Amino acid sequence: MTQDTAILLIDLQQEDGFPLPRFDNVIKNAAALIDCARSRNLPLFYTRHVNDALGRDLAFGEPVDAQGRPTTYRAGTPAIEIIDALAPQAGDVVIDKQRYSAFHGTHLAQTLKDQGIKRLVVAGVLTDVCVMSSLFDAYQHDFQLVLLADACTATTLSAHYSALFILSNWLYGLEIFSVEQLLRSWNNQPATSVLSAEPDHLAHEPEAFVQTIARFERELAAQR
Repeated sequence: MTQDTAILLIDLQQEDGFPLPRFDNVIKNAAALIDCARSRNLPLFYTRHVNDALGRDLAFGEPVDAQGRPTTYRAGTPAIEIIDALAPQAGDVVIDKQRYSAFHGTHLAQTLKDQGIKRLVVAGVLTDVCVMSSLFDAYQHDFQLVLLADACTATTLSAHYSALFILSNWLYGLEIFSVEQLLRSWNNQPATSVLSAEPDHLAHEPEAFVQTIARFERELAAQR
């Protein structure tokens, strides 16, 4: 871990329109990450998904109510605010976005590069939507990437793991940690991760999905 590293926290907001399994654990793990990052003076970047309150410039097909207002992440409502337990502090950067990716229509990439950031440690929700979109865009911007599997979740665990496998299969150099293992590595202790070094390394047939999840979790938890 070097001083060209930043933390990117995706859409950890109060919006409650989606039931999220393991979300309490995600909050706890993200809080541990944030605390450690602050102690090491690593910059923190938060994103918020914010839809215009009147429904202007929404993504095609964005759900709206009878008045044409977005039904989720509506500007001016508590739903868009960061969860209290993870709230930004003075000096943190908060990026508002209107699309899934943290990089689409924002100045995030240039802001990171202006600060000399080369490596992003990513957590947040939803794994299969905004997290995945942001990671693919970050990869195209040539950032080195770390993803924290237990500081992310999706509306179902199958969607969460499917996204993790897709990302690990195709973002070369992506390293997936648990928060505990990442913090161990930052403390120069033995730690384990899943590193994407070759294409499609987690390929499996549908009937092997559960077994692949188990193998993936064993690799994340194993001590080296």
